[in-house]
Amino acid sequence: MTQPRPRTSPQGVPQWTPPEGWSRLVAWISPEEKRALKHVAVDADVPVADLIRALAGGLAAGVITHEELLGQVAKGKLIMEKIPTLFERDERFKVVSRPRPECAWVFDGAGTGTEKLDGTNIRLTVRGGRLVRVEKRRNPSKLDKAKGIVDGWYVDASEGSPDDKWILAAAGNTDVSQWPDGEHPCEALGPRIQGNPLALEEHRCIAFNREAPTYPDVPRDYAGLQDYLSTLESRFAPGHLAEGIVFHHPDGRRAKIKRKDFAKA
Repeated sequence: MTQPRPRTSPQGVPQWTPPEGWSRLVAWISPEEKRALKHVAVDADVPVADLIRALAGGLAAGVITHEELLGQVAKGKLIMEKIPTLFERDERFKVVSRPRPECAWVFDGAGTGTEKLDGTNIRLTVRGGRLVRVEKRRNPSKLDKAKGIVDGWYVDASEGSPDDKWILAAAGNTDVSQWPDGEHPCEALGPRIQGNPLALEEHRCIAFNREAPTYPDVPRDYAGLQDYLSTLESRFAPGHLAEGIVFHHPDGRRAKIKRKDFAKA
């Protein structure tokens, strides 16, 4: 266990001078992220600062490869970042024919289009073919946004919460026995979720990276997408309109467009 820093005066504020050449790193994190770090630090019996230094030290010593770390960072960004909409929006919050720069890869023809399912975003953690954790997405409040927090995060769903009843039912009805170990972002769907626009008869979860239906011939321009989405039938629930399309790039980037993003003709 790390020893406490000595005090020159037991009654005074502890002072510590870092070794020559050291620098201080500051980052803003959410309360949930802070608690997660503290939980790991408690298990490791070290302060959070030493936990972060251990990661940096492992990288510097070659114990942790940068490929391993980048893989985890990419996974975290894919999960937590809000998926950008393909086009800029006007004052009515409808899209206009002005592509967003970060979505240029879509207009260049990269990536695959999949059906955007209208439900609730959750995350399932699987170990050995068993569901071990269910989390729901929490989006930043106005107060969070005022503090600079713009991306959502996941929090545990609660068995005793009425708000979580149906996403837990969806998770319980989902067969994960063949899913690989790891965290799987999903859409929870069913009769009591988001008005059930696909008229499903039971609650279940669809993993974004495993089961979302693909659409290989999606248009890649404003007018083409507007016309295409106006009549696009769901392949997940035939007989109903699809909510929209999510484009997936091989490197993990995503971009989306929904039918209701367009102003009515």
